[in-house]
Amino acid sequence: MNLSEHFTLAELTKTKTGIKNVPNEEQVNNLKRLCRWLEELRRRWNGLYGDGDDPIIINSGFRCPEVNKAVGGWAQSNHLTGCAVDIRCVGIEQAIRYATLLLDISDLNKEDFDELIIERKGYTYWIHFAVRPFGNRRRTNYKR
Repeated sequence: MNLSEHFTLAELTKTKTGIKNVPNEEQVNNLKRLCRWLEELRRRWNGLYGDGDDPIIINSGFRCPEVNKAVGGWAQSNHLTGCAVDIRCVGIEQAIRYATLLLDISDLNKEDFDELIIERKGYTYWIHFAVRPFGNRRRTNYKR
């Protein structure tokens, strides 16, 4: 099932845990909302820096409670509602550029996000990005 032009439900629900990870209708709708942002990020990235058709790689999207617990996720994570994704980055520079593009998208569309966090573990970087249906906090951070 396609959630948008370039993102599928399978891609945003994949897990290596072996646990069944199936969102309900509300969670799928939240993933679709998130994919609108991801499509715009992809379009802008490819227009400015990419090779014209570079994908945005998702490390993690929706997580059912069992998957979230198995991967050590926070008990109140936006991943549980289908409102968050972790976007793979090739180094800190790409993470900063992705974050800047997402901030620009928010400002230009006058639409807030909930969380935009650059995260790092060792030499691996990713962006945790979340958009809720309402009550977005525009929270930004860098975590090591």
